[in-house]
Amino acid sequence: MDWPETRKRTRRETLALAGGLGIAPFLSAIPAAAQPMAIATRPIPSSGEHLPVIGLGTDQDWRSDTPEYRAALSAILRTLIAGGGSVVDTASNYGGYFLAEPMLGEIFAESGLRPRIFISTKVEEHYWLSLSTVQASLRRLGLSKIDLIQIHSGSYSPVSAGQSLAPLRDWKERGLVRYIGITTDSDRYFDDIEAIMRRWKPDFIELNYSLRDREAEKRLLPAAAELGVATLIDLPFGGHGSHSLFYKVQGKPVPDWARDFDAATWAQFFLKYLLGNGAVTAVIPGTNKVEHMEDNLGAGRGRLPDVAQRQRMAQFFTELP
Repeated sequence: MDWPETRKRTRRETLALAGGLGIAPFLSAIPAAAQPMAIATRPIPSSGEHLPVIGLGTDQDWRSDTPEYRAALSAILRTLIAGGGSVVDTASNYGGYFLAEPMLGEIFAESGLRPRIFISTKVEEHYWLSLSTVQASLRRLGLSKIDLIQIHSGSYSPVSAGQSLAPLRDWKERGLVRYIGITTDSDRYFDDIEAIMRRWKPDFIELNYSLRDREAEKRLLPAAAELGVATLIDLPFGGHGSHSLFYKVQGKPVPDWARDFDAATWAQFFLKYLLGNGAVTAVIPGTNKVEHMEDNLGAGRGRLPDVAQRQRMAQFFTELP
């Protein structure tokens, strides 16, 4: 149930280093619910509803439907809610043996957390976008309505500019979902996603964006802002193993000047860079550890970097050996 060892070690080290900087109020020793500052929220342009800027992704970390895993996921959901978050992102094919949706459904039924969670799920285009598809997700999640449903596209599920969102619009009109969108986890599909966005005006897009991978800043995020489309950010830490941003900063302290925008840890440094872009609605890093969820929530509190500070952050990260 642990993360890859390189990342696991780095998060421990960076949390310890943050304590050494004397800015430990955001650390896991203090419950997120006890923090004096509320987590920031941003509006969904199509409705004006506000979402907390820090959420949770459930792609990689939930591999077994066991009591231990369910208890861990339940604890993380409770930490998210206690810390002021609400967005939980999943998909019909997430988790080992596609377990993420059923596990979430069981936890919702047992915990009573559902009313405080904004649940986002996805469907695979190549599985056919039929009414039975969304009905199956509703059954697995134990819901009568899904907050957001998106077409899942990316490296293993290519998207084209001609992708239709008509079936999702139908589900929305039937009252089965509140919002619709489309996702990608690869820069190569940004042109296609922009074309779909301009044609269909979805409520949301989900896209890959990190301090290392800043391609989204060039066109896709500005286009979303122009068109009034909310954005969820996947892969905000760059991925796993050697692709992780934490891998590059292993053993290095967070720079002192990060205090100017209240970043106490590397996770907060990385997430605040993204949130400093006003076109970002929320980031959805995945985790299976309560202390990491608490750490991530800290990025939604306090000051965010301005344009000059973000430029300094990007240059600093690029110049790291």
